[in-house]
Amino acid sequence: MKNALFAKSDPQLVIIRPTQRWTALNLRELWRYRELLYFMVWRDLKVRYKQTILGVSWAVLEPFLTMVVFTIFFGELAKIPTDNIPAPVFYFVGLLPWGLFARALNMASRSLVAHQNMVTKIYFPRLILPLSSILAGVVDFLIGSLVLVGIMAYYALTDAMRISLTPALLTLPLFLLLALITALGVSLWLSALYVQYRDVGYLLHFIAEFWRILSPVVYSTTLIPEKWRLIYALNPMAGVLNGFRWAILSTPTGPDIGLLVSIAVALFLLLSGLFYFRRMEKTFADTI
Repeated sequence: MKNALFAKSDPQLVIIRPTQRWTALNLRELWRYRELLYFMVWRDLKVRYKQTILGVSWAVLEPFLTMVVFTIFFGELAKIPTDNIPAPVFYFVGLLPWGLFARALNMASRSLVAHQNMVTKIYFPRLILPLSSILAGVVDFLIGSLVLVGIMAYYALTDAMRISLTPALLTLPLFLLLALITALGVSLWLSALYVQYRDVGYLLHFIAEFWRILSPVVYSTTLIPEKWRLIYALNPMAGVLNGFRWAILSTPTGPDIGLLVSIAVALFLLLSGLFYFRRMEKTFADTI
């Protein structure tokens, strides 16, 4: 971890010293490097779809095709209840925030190693790398949201479901923020560990798949016995997915004590991840 102190005698002189305290997060540095953050987000978007045939269409095809598979196997064959919501709509609403989280987890956790040339040659707040990877995923989320509007409009026109716009829709940005906080908190831990232990790279896919099973992506939380729901809420993504479906589809999974538990866990992951990341930051260039 490094602080930049500007010498009084020369405003162009920057002295970089490692900090000795756990508490020195120095998040104000991110604001000074905000243009670099913007550039990294834009670069991640360009690189992701460079030399692809379908381009940004992958942001739509991935959740759409997954929704089709879920509808056939979990909806038609397994007959898993979907809270009286058409299965494609139910699954797609869950896949949007989950896709954002899973993509952020994968990209942000690898960001330090993927940009090792920058890490070893120039100084900048290393926190920019995982943060930019996560923010870039928001663009895919917004594109996928337009598809969700189209799917819901189709079912409304065919009288398969009724769409009612409620004030709960105003809470969607808050649940999106909860998903980003969770992704950033976990990614800070994993990205810092990945620099030291490359085994983490092999575990990322397993972590994402295992986490998806533990999250209500293909099923409703109403299937979880009441006595286990507080423990289930220790998974912050459960609060995110329940919140999205409640806000958009008015499912019976609205805010309750379980949501407070999910928020508390997400904030703990973020704060502890920040402290650990900043503590280990001063070793990244030498270790990587």
